[in-house]
Amino acid sequence: MKIAMTGKGGVGKTTISALIARRLAQKGYKVLAIDADADANFASALGINIKEHEIKPIAEMEKLIEEKMGTGEDIGKGLYTLNPFVGDIPDRFSIHHEGVDFLAVGTVIKGGVGCYCSENKLLKRLINHIVLKRQESVIIDMEAGLEHLSRGTAQGIDTFIVVVEPGQRSLETAVNVKKMAKEIGVDNIYVIANKVRNEEELDLIKDYLNDIELLPSIPYSNLISIADLKGKSPADLADDNLIETVDFIISKCSNI
Repeated sequence: MKIAMTGKGGVGKTTISALIARRLAQKGYKVLAIDADADANFASALGINIKEHEIKPIAEMEKLIEEKMGTGEDIGKGLYTLNPFVGDIPDRFSIHHEGVDFLAVGTVIKGGVGCYCSENKLLKRLINHIVLKRQESVIIDMEAGLEHLSRGTAQGIDTFIVVVEPGQRSLETAVNVKKMAKEIGVDNIYVIANKVRNEEELDLIKDYLNDIELLPSIPYSNLISIADLKGKSPADLADDNLIETVDFIISKCSNI
């Protein structure tokens, strides 16, 4: 099972990613959780004590990039290995917690900020390997863009989930993500409405998204903020209703 989670910042996609990853582990799945978001907080959402672990994204590991890409003194000159071996990276750098292996990958650097050709090449190669070659369940917490995914990699994603909240910009992001995902060959695209406070909000979300299928919504809850304040994963404080919702989402994704 390979699930890519995306959505506008602040909508709760990292929280839901953590709930799914932890629940899969509880069900006996071997799980690899990938943080591919610039706003990296997937580790803490999983319940990993970030004070005890030095978490550095692969995109920022200069020595590893030099090792894999063959850049060294030639970094920035456009000279690098085209097909670096990345199969050892998840085992070398992941953190195991509550049955979940966590790996901070980092984000693809976009244009306008210098040449990051080797870094971006390595990240895309790594994501491609994780999605297409590894056998465990993979949850990728991504930004709203799809820079990590090539058309070939996208074919290995079983489910693409866009998390939205009641808000115009969040819904606009979902529509744009669907368009981009379709362009690279992603067929199974769903939306989870998070922080929903009443039926009217949910109806408005459904009307706006129109033909995008909604998975069960997650109501606004103080559990998430309480878990965050206590430095715990929301999975540690989830009630029966939330667990049932996450189980349905997992079932939907596994039946594709």
